[in-house]
Amino acid sequence: MKFIIYFALFLFSFVSPVQAQTSGSWASHDQRCVANGDVATIQGVECLVFFVLQVIVSLAGIVFLFMFISGGFKYLFSSGEQKAVAAASSTLTLAVIGLVGIIASWLILSFIQTFTGLNITQLIIPG
Repeated sequence: MKFIIYFALFLFSFVSPVQAQTSGSWASHDQRCVANGDVATIQGVECLVFFVLQVIVSLAGIVFLFMFISGGFKYLFSSGEQKAVAAASSTLTLAVIGLVGIIASWLILSFIQTFTGLNITQLIIPG
């Protein structure tokens, strides 16, 4: 259990609480969300969707990594027991299926974007 806590702390040590104030994609969304630096605008919905999707994708990656490592440890410590090997194999299979699902959903959205010419991977509210 300590390993999981230390691993989570290691992963979250890369997250800075002031990333929205730096340059790059965070800053461009920040400028569209707040007019003149202090007034919220309707474009705030864009920012909300952007940040929620960032969190969801990050959590999906962390869950995949946790499941993959957990399945690997289960497989290593199964000692040849058929039930333990089956449980470990199931965990690894579900982790890979989840990762493939995430990648496939992005590829499908990219294909639709290429095929139709519409930019459906970004929410842009005119204003």
